[in-house]
Amino acid sequence: MVFVEIETVVPVAVSLPSTSAAAIKGMPGPTLAAPHAAHPFYDGSENAASKALVANALAQRIQNINIDKCEAGGEDAFFVADLGEVYRQHLRWKLNLPRIEPFYAVKCNPDLQVLRLLANLGCGFDCASKKEMETALSMGISPNRIIYAHPCKTASFIRYASKEGVEHMTFDNAEELYKCQRYFPSARLLLRIATDDSKALCRLSVKYGAPLDSTAGLLQLAKELGLNVVGVSFHVGSGTYDPTAYVAAVQDARRVFDEGAELGFEMKLLDVGGGYGHNNFEAIASVLGPAVDQYFPSNVRVIAEPGRYYVASAFTVAAHVIARRTVQDPVTLENSFMLYLNDGVYGNFSGVMFDHQTPVPKVLTCGDRFLYGKKGVDERLVKYSIWGPTCDGLDCISSSSFLPEVVSVGDWLYFAEMGAYSKCSATKFNGFPDDHEVIYVCSEPGAAALLEG
Repeated sequence: MVFVEIETVVPVAVSLPSTSAAAIKGMPGPTLAAPHAAHPFYDGSENAASKALVANALAQRIQNINIDKCEAGGEDAFFVADLGEVYRQHLRWKLNLPRIEPFYAVKCNPDLQVLRLLANLGCGFDCASKKEMETALSMGISPNRIIYAHPCKTASFIRYASKEGVEHMTFDNAEELYKCQRYFPSARLLLRIATDDSKALCRLSVKYGAPLDSTAGLLQLAKELGLNVVGVSFHVGSGTYDPTAYVAAVQDARRVFDEGAELGFEMKLLDVGGGYGHNNFEAIASVLGPAVDQYFPSNVRVIAEPGRYYVASAFTVAAHVIARRTVQDPVTLENSFMLYLNDGVYGNFSGVMFDHQTPVPKVLTCGDRFLYGKKGVDERLVKYSIWGPTCDGLDCISSSSFLPEVVSVGDWLYFAEMGAYSKCSATKFNGFPDDHEVIYVCSEPGAAALLEG
């Protein structure tokens, strides 16, 4: 991965060196570029500062690409990440859910600079594999800031967690308890319960979570095996449009806490899972915070597993138009176009296939015009379908989009809100790359200071 230094507008941009995960712990702080004239987007607001930095980064990167002379792949898709947005999301979390500690879901986006910033902000980390635990530990993160939040674990991964002192882990079935007894009998276990996730886009209780009529039996078995159950976890699913699902899950967790206490377990940890988004967060927080306070005393520690909440809005991806096909309507004789990009659903748009994502294309360049954040002067919209580069007919980013420009081969599109479940699930199918360049900027001086430290 290449890290490109850019010059800043307001307030600061950062240049971050390329390193392995093992070297992150001792990584020097970023180089801060001298300020330059502000981009027209900048009006003194945080959002405008972010847009200005992202615009300048996109422009500089594209200006450095000569598609007639660059090496093969020199015009590959790339990201711009504003780490200041991650910082603002953390402040937003602390303001709305001050009691609940965020344990970032590493699977969502394991970008090392994101992890580094969140670690410096004091976040914990939700890991679901040996690799994710290893990455966090290699950055100097204490094992007690990690939860191995996978109810059905690989035996060798349990042994790894035991060796490294990652004590907190989840379970939801009897077989898992026998496994924990064999490989990590001193683990601090959380019983994951099933929830009503019928109003979530991504339902998880179809795969994980103990039904409430089984929890007493599981706790009794844990007691007989000499294991230490310390709490309860749940996940109401991603993209829920019913915040009250959290309230019901908290009530169910209270019941299971009481079951554990009756058996002599010291139940002191509640994990309220994930499902938080950029647009539904305040609605969830307004009911979740009071519910936690109502059903659990202050001596119970409460954590959560936000993922996309932190990173979705921080990353923008730019993709190159590598081909265009004109399609004429046989009745109206109007033309629409099929655009082929050098990134698709087997790459950074994999969320289209499995995460219900609907990326919104916007024109970044059209000819020699740079159009980031601008509306087309021609109000007549042009219809497109947008496709990825592989030979698979399923590789379609959007079957129908309307853009205010006639986009040609050699132009660029950009997609905002691309920080969650994008890079982490990209593949090398058909020989296309799965590791795209990230340009980092930082619109928050507080975040920049943490990254320097």
